Amino acid sequence: MDAVRRRLDAERAQTLRRLADLTDDYGAVVAASRDTNADDEHDPEGATIAFERSQVGALVRQARHHLEEVDAAERRLDAGTYGTCERCGQPIAEGRLEARPVARHCITCAT
Repeated sequence: MDAVRRRLDAERAQTLRRLADLTDDYGAVVAASRDTNADDEHDPEGATIAFERSQVGALVRQARHHLEEVDAAERRLDAGTYGTCERCGQPIAEGRLEARPVARHCITCAT
């Protein structure tokens, strides 16, 4: 289980780096929008800035959700249920867990 914990720790670290980068990107987009016309409808750059802000915001939410999934996987590891499908109770294949350490379901139940 030490290898699993190391994988989850690596997932957390990678996601935290990604979240920090995205937060910086979001700050840059917001700062850029301050220097433009506040009228998105008539400003040719307004729609682009609004789209970028929305896209980066969605990626930030996705990264935060992934951190929640890592937390849940660590709780399953502590409880002794890591690697067991939450739907059918069967083991989750090792290859799936290597590719997606936060997996809650086996391949069959995930599809």
